Amino acid sequence: MAVEMLSYINRASPVHQLTGVTKLLIFIMWSTSAMLTYDTRVLLFLLLLSITIFVVSKVKLQEILFVLLFILFFLVLNNIAIYIFSPQEGVKIYGSSHVLFEIAGRYNLTTEQLFYQFNITLKYFVVIPAALLFIVTTHPSEFAASLNRIGIPYKISYAVSLALRYIPDIQRDFRNIAQSQQARGMDLSKKEKLFTRVKNSASIIIPLILSSLDRIEVISNAMELRGFGKNKKRTWYSSKPFKLADYLTIIFGICVLVGSLWLTFNDGDRFYNPF
Repeated sequence: MAVEMLSYINRASPVHQLTGVTKLLIFIMWSTSAMLTYDTRVLLFLLLLSITIFVVSKVKLQEILFVLLFILFFLVLNNIAIYIFSPQEGVKIYGSSHVLFEIAGRYNLTTEQLFYQFNITLKYFVVIPAALLFIVTTHPSEFAASLNRIGIPYKISYAVSLALRYIPDIQRDFRNIAQSQQARGMDLSKKEKLFTRVKNSASIIIPLILSSLDRIEVISNAMELRGFGKNKKRTWYSSKPFKLADYLTIIFGICVLVGSLWLTFNDGDRFYNPF
């Protein structure tokens, strides 16, 4: 069976045993640490810690590989765009210029620019795997309970839960429709030309949209018949109680956040300057 992207992956790991609230708070602190700093030392530490957590979670790389490659594609585009629109940004930030070679006009390759874009790349590698790990190790129902637990209205929490549940459903519908179309003689394999494959794939979109609309109507009718939204509060079947591991993890996350911010702003500058 094909692996479904961005769906919950059940494993017997310490990461899976944590409550959704804990993982949500850790992800918020983790993202804050990575986004606010341009200190290479902090980013490398977070990257090493991210790899360690990934190994502990027992999630296999191939289970999220497609999404990672998709994001890396946009990372490459982002780096190219940064250089095209601001090829001297690193020089402005670090206050020096070590030219490796000239290209044309203001376009030259400097060590400072490479170092600046290296830090941006590190940010991606720190935040994106953590975000994916948070999604695939947290059950949607428990995630909704976690959002409601930190003060978000349960209607919004439930909407987020439905959206996460809907991702694998769309993938299954897409595969089923694609197989049905291929059974009718439509070729989606590499034997066809790229334009023909794109054209044939586009014919799947309409049935996919119609099936999605039908599912939305079924779900909304079922929720309405069960009186969803009548009361201001609700209980959650999948909510987990806090354990010692949750408290220790949150304390560790706070220490990482405070330590990274202190190291980043200790000298009055967000950028670590080795030049």
